[in-house]
Amino acid sequence: MPVCVRLDRETEELLEKAARLSKTTKSAMVKKSIKEFCAPIVKEQKRDLSELIKELIKDHPGSGRGDLASRSEEILRERFKRKH
Repeated sequence: MPVCVRLDRETEELLEKAARLSKTTKSAMVKKSIKEFCAPIVKEQKRDLSELIKELIKDHPGSGRGDLASRSEEILRERFKRKH
């Protein structure tokens, strides 16, 4: 996907020198730089979300039964039979 970015002269010169020294293109250098800069930010956000979820559910322990997901239909049928 094309993206247009305006760079000041100093940044553009730095990009050109880095690309030349790395024997790669400016586009490849920009892609690599963005990935290296952005990946930790996104990873931190994901970690923050999982930490938030853990915090929200810590006071609500599970049932202690590891079979609820695999036997959910059977368990619901049993409970409905008991009510009727």
